Amino acid sequence: MKFGYFCNSTNWTHKPFHELLDETREIAEYCDQNKWSSIWFTEHHFNHEGMESCTNPLMMGTDTAARTNRIKIGQAANIITFHNPIRLAEDIATLDQLSKGRVEVGVGRGIYGREAIHMNVEADLKDQAKNFRLFEETLTILKKAWTEKFFSHKGEFYTYPSPNFVWQHDMSTPNEEFVDLETNTLKKISVVPKPFRKPHPPLHQVVDGIRSIEWAAQQKINIIMWIPPVKALKIKFEAYKKARSESEKKDVPLGEGVSLVRDMFVANTMEEAKEKAGKHIIDYMKWVCHWRGLGNHMEPDEELPITKGKLDLLSYDFLHKRNLLFGTPEYVTDKIKELKSELNLQNLMVWSNFPGIKHEDCMKSINLFTEKVMPNFKDDLNTEVKKVS
Repeated sequence: MKFGYFCNSTNWTHKPFHELLDETREIAEYCDQNKWSSIWFTEHHFNHEGMESCTNPLMMGTDTAARTNRIKIGQAANIITFHNPIRLAEDIATLDQLSKGRVEVGVGRGIYGREAIHMNVEADLKDQAKNFRLFEETLTILKKAWTEKFFSHKGEFYTYPSPNFVWQHDMSTPNEEFVDLETNTLKKISVVPKPFRKPHPPLHQVVDGIRSIEWAAQQKINIIMWIPPVKALKIKFEAYKKARSESEKKDVPLGEGVSLVRDMFVANTMEEAKEKAGKHIIDYMKWVCHWRGLGNHMEPDEELPITKGKLDLLSYDFLHKRNLLFGTPEYVTDKIKELKSELNLQNLMVWSNFPGIKHEDCMKSINLFTEKVMPNFKDDLNTEVKKVS
């Protein structure tokens, strides 16, 4: 099993932003030095409240690349519907070159309307079908830009090169690969640089519903999931396995190509974990579940009781038994072993810098996870270290 840190930076206490960056750097450097496989940064905008405070995972990844030597650097995710695809292709490829091929490219469509409508009116989440078409077209352009020396594209949202654009320069040798030699009209363009890893870094899509899971599998894209309890996750893991096996015309093992995010806080006792981090994860879940509700937290055959408010059931005890890796090293180890046994889980990302939590408590938890949980999976860790080196 590979262990990654899901670094969804938060600033609920509104500390100076440079302090938040310093704390994030400490996490990244610690994980790099202590055999973690990867670190993942998020993309959120306009969050003055402080629940989610990382606006640019690529800039955070660039800073991390300069301070680390071996850890993979991922985005969970680049919300590609918010970005010009050419610029995004350049930025990701540049980071992959800077890090000598350590980039893991996460892509997403966006989940917050406040972000989407203001970042790109075409990405407005009120029109889900249009948002998906924009996502699919942007992803197509990214792949073309990375893998083709010269490329063209004509779609609903983007056309490259711009129609009837004349290019003529004494220092640019005319070449029929990219220009009409009679009219000097551009036929194709070339994006620089190309990624370090060929044909491009691995792609991971943040997904939730079965339809998105199957689509990603059909495109041979890895997936990242977060909330559901084990039984509900198994249905989703099996859907991905089935669709990807059909797409690749071979038996893809359960768990291959899937990463799972789990909220984590390791302490010396169960009570200490709840005391130091319980309120903070509940505060964050209230933020998320305001839109999502509690359905994702339920078991497959479980019915959500009718309550006056849709979040009345949301409590530490409600969450803990379902999807929290909160507790002693022994408890957390057992829960991870369950995930591995039931799902053949191969990639686990954990998150612990919740909004409002003290940074020193977060680091103690990460250290306990590193020293007392990860060694229980040492065979997996040793395999991963050999691959990296």
